[in-house]
Amino acid sequence: MRIGNLYGPDATYLGVPPADLEEASSWEHARAVIVGAPFDGGTSHRPGTRFGPQAIRLTDYLPHDGSRPHLALDVDPLKELAVVDAGDVEMPSGETGASLAKLEAAVQRIASGGAVPVILGGDHTITWPDATGVARHIGWGRVSMIHFDAHADTGDSQFGTLYGHGTPMRRLIESGAVRGDRFLQIGLRGYWPEPETLAWMAEQRMRSFEMTEVVRRGLDACLSEAYEIATDGCDAVFLSVDVDVVDPGMAPGTGTPEPGGLTGRQLLDAVRRTCMEMPIAGLDVVEVSPPYDHAEVTAYLGNRVVLEALAGMAWKARRDAGLPVRAPGDALLEGRRPLG
Repeated sequence: MRIGNLYGPDATYLGVPPADLEEASSWEHARAVIVGAPFDGGTSHRPGTRFGPQAIRLTDYLPHDGSRPHLALDVDPLKELAVVDAGDVEMPSGETGASLAKLEAAVQRIASGGAVPVILGGDHTITWPDATGVARHIGWGRVSMIHFDAHADTGDSQFGTLYGHGTPMRRLIESGAVRGDRFLQIGLRGYWPEPETLAWMAEQRMRSFEMTEVVRRGLDACLSEAYEIATDGCDAVFLSVDVDVVDPGMAPGTGTPEPGGLTGRQLLDAVRRTCMEMPIAGLDVVEVSPPYDHAEVTAYLGNRVVLEALAGMAWKARRDAGLPVRAPGDALLEGRRPLG
């Protein structure tokens, strides 16, 4: 039974039709299904991401009419992918194990039903059940990970527990759901993890593109290398986007801000390109914390990250079907020439 949104009115993402995962007829034609994961029980610093799904759904200045034509790609992803919103998974505070198990079951159901699960977080703890649910459908170790984040999230434990937003990537690799040598992290910076955890990451043959490398080589070059690794021996890609990969000047509403990150423009372009080029089987957008936001800056970014991802997927679906597509940067209207 659909429970709607746990925190706030039952509104769907940009007005797409509602769906109930227990009623297959309500999402049988969907190629992407939105689901909220209002969980912040794994935060280590500032809480509030339980309100992230609602903010991502609602923060927009345009009518919530279930339609968003994309200027650069000439697609309407909400329409073309028949996107629906299944509401939030019930994730009661203090019931971490049960909450994560419910989320994993919901994600697996969506993936097994032939749609791409698009999960709105929530703190980054949720990526453990999210990617696991997809891997249970695609195949154990057959899903690679492209992970945008300021932090590696590969800690062995957090405050004495295996659950936390600093540990999900280690749990995924330890379980075998995602191979360590097909784990690509982009945007890392700051002063964590410590040498012991970095050594463990090296043993798993993880590939981390720290911000120093992104600045030196350029984001596009790093993405191209990541894509080559991600599609070597894997059938699909899970995309996980932590908004703190963006500099906190452009994304203040997050729990563990780290200065010196990507710009919002870089992240949107990177997410769009990833979904245009990669076989995306699932994605999540995490760590939007409205209580620490200013003028809904971070919520707007999270909303647009989801929309750019869906637009890239819709563009790829068109291209793969042999239909005409327009490359980003082409003139907006036929016969119009770009200025300059």
